[in-house]
Amino acid sequence: MAAPSKRGAASREPSERTGKRALLSWALFDWATQPFYTLVVTFLFAPYFVNGFMADPAQGSSLWAYATGIAELIAAGLAPVLGAIADAGHPRKPWIAGFSVLLVVGLSGLWLAVPGQIELMPVVLLAFGLATIGAELATVFTNAMMPSLVSNHRLGTLSGFGWALGYVGGLVSLALIAGLVVADPSTGKTLLGLHPIVPLDPATREGDRLVGPFSAVWYLVFVLPLFLFTPDRPSKPLERRAVTASLTQLARSVRDLVHHHGQVALFLVARMLYADGLGAVFAFGGIYAATVFGWGAAELGLFGIILTIAGTFGAALGGLFDDRSGSKAVIVWTLCLFIAAALGVLSVDRDHVLFMLPVDAKVPGSAPFSSTGEQVYLAFAILIGLASGPVQSSSRTLLARMCPPDKTTEFFGFFSFSGKITAFAAPLAIGAVTAATGSQRLGIAASLFFLTAGLLLLLRVRPSASNSSSP
Repeated sequence: MAAPSKRGAASREPSERTGKRALLSWALFDWATQPFYTLVVTFLFAPYFVNGFMADPAQGSSLWAYATGIAELIAAGLAPVLGAIADAGHPRKPWIAGFSVLLVVGLSGLWLAVPGQIELMPVVLLAFGLATIGAELATVFTNAMMPSLVSNHRLGTLSGFGWALGYVGGLVSLALIAGLVVADPSTGKTLLGLHPIVPLDPATREGDRLVGPFSAVWYLVFVLPLFLFTPDRPSKPLERRAVTASLTQLARSVRDLVHHHGQVALFLVARMLYADGLGAVFAFGGIYAATVFGWGAAELGLFGIILTIAGTFGAALGGLFDDRSGSKAVIVWTLCLFIAAALGVLSVDRDHVLFMLPVDAKVPGSAPFSSTGEQVYLAFAILIGLASGPVQSSSRTLLARMCPPDKTTEFFGFFSFSGKITAFAAPLAIGAVTAATGSQRLGIAASLFFLTAGLLLLLRVRPSASNSSSP
């Protein structure tokens, strides 16, 4: 990051008032929160809840999907109102602290998921819901701090740095917990073939349950610099008029987006749909693999590391093609690849691949990814990882190329909002289909509807006509 220049105090911009330590402390919020998404939501705790804590995996998958959808719905409903409060001049850190309490309490409550104690299931799901709401809404106020930290032309750099730091944080935390803490119940050893560095009872799955408290401690340690070193606005009374004015401006901006920038609005709706599908596939892909192959923490940890590396390579390659072929083309082709790969993943069960080709089932206790079904599943999952990076990175680039220069910040606010407002829809759909059919495979297949609908809408987007008055 560039060092601040020395200019008169009266003319300093945000980027010149904020030092490197403050900016790094802000970016560490992404590092602090990422284990919740990587360890709890995707690769370790969610599969354990469905296949270890719950006796019926289909029921567990359905309940987890409902809990995810309801928590995301609550967060989505509160986010615009709280965003208006953030824009009304009130300090952000007290709100971040309050939602951090929800996150930490929720994560700590996951320790209660003792196998066989099904009566604690509502408490565990409530804890997960609180953690989800806390993480999502703390992020609203942390993101709102950005314009006061750097000038407009450095917002992208700061945001990208925080996103990259969070990505690395997820990988590091996954490697630590899977390699040193969580052991396979059948062998008593971690992914690295070691005994856990802390004594844990495999019979009560203490390693899997420790993922929640571990993520809570990780968050507390790494969010602390934000409160200590990142500047916040001075405290002042919160005026109802200011909040009302912010909400009114939000409604006015939405109308302006729809009426005068129809192509951008169409793209944001398309992105909203396929982003829901992407998130659902990632959230439930590990759960499905754990059900089909009986994967434990070691396999799931290694699976997560492989997918993270694939996503990194995919994002880098997608950036090169983006500059050569255009952002929309990259998104369309990688979405097609993602849909095909997701369908391929769902074509694998215990003794079949591609829905009908018979293969030998995985032998219990065999080496990770040693069966044909696992290898086919992993191959399709790697394609998902490769495709997901370009879809997300080129979506951001496409918006930057479509929006008018004087609307960049406002439209990126809608971009962030569109990625969250319906994040509940795909999990709720998965939960409903799973509950109705008793099949995890059919439940997760509901995500293909969101992916396909987003792709079809994207095909109608005309980037060169982004300032037209209608879609």
